[in-house]
Amino acid sequence: MPFAPRALLVSLLLPLLAGCASLYFPPPPQVPLLTQKGEWSAGLHTNLSQNTAVQGAYAVSDHLGVMGSASFLHTNKTKKAEDHDFGELGVGYFTRLSDHRVLEVYGGFGLGQTKRVERTPAEGVTRTLEAGLNKYFVQVNYTSKDKKTYHVLGRDWPVSYGTALRASYVTLTDFRLNGQPAFNEDNIFLEPITYTRITLLGPIDAQFISGSNFGLKHRKFLKAANSVFQFGLVVNVGGQSGGK
Repeated sequence: MPFAPRALLVSLLLPLLAGCASLYFPPPPQVPLLTQKGEWSAGLHTNLSQNTAVQGAYAVSDHLGVMGSASFLHTNKTKKAEDHDFGELGVGYFTRLSDHRVLEVYGGFGLGQTKRVERTPAEGVTRTLEAGLNKYFVQVNYTSKDKKTYHVLGRDWPVSYGTALRASYVTLTDFRLNGQPAFNEDNIFLEPITYTRITLLGPIDAQFISGSNFGLKHRKFLKAANSVFQFGLVVNVGGQSGGK
């Protein structure tokens, strides 16, 4: 099976393998692929759990980039209701390598609020968990700007691939369990991901992100239990093309 279909198949299966018991829902790692001053990137992503993220990045100079994102999840299911709002800001270094690839290194922080209400048809609400979220992260992106072209459905589809690794230190603040103060857990998460981009029209790409989420500490409420899988759209304007 070619790499692209195989990677896409794995991406589609990941949500089925992930649980939903953590108070932290990781936003997709942002991979703006900046190459020169004045370039900007924007993205909109979601997944089957309805964890949606809006992202943006801008090249302040030929090697300095800034990025930000806002993610949110609001569901009200029979057994569980969840409200999760989170924002991130980052700054970092990017450069174009001799093999037509882009290397980016970012660091930043995030803040948010999370709440989960658990219930059963017989008992009603059985448990309420709510807390603030603080996060510090570092992230490395390494990918090619060159694209391979596949002829499918009567047209050419330029495709590119890349990888990213994000390490995050996340803490709960003012954690309350059933309205009572509880221990503020913390954890260190490692999120290696791969992604595939397919050009749809001009600078607009479809993007499919798949990856893993590892928690380095054993925690009850703040653990790596939610999928990093995302799909969405990405736009890059003002940058260098693949061969430059």
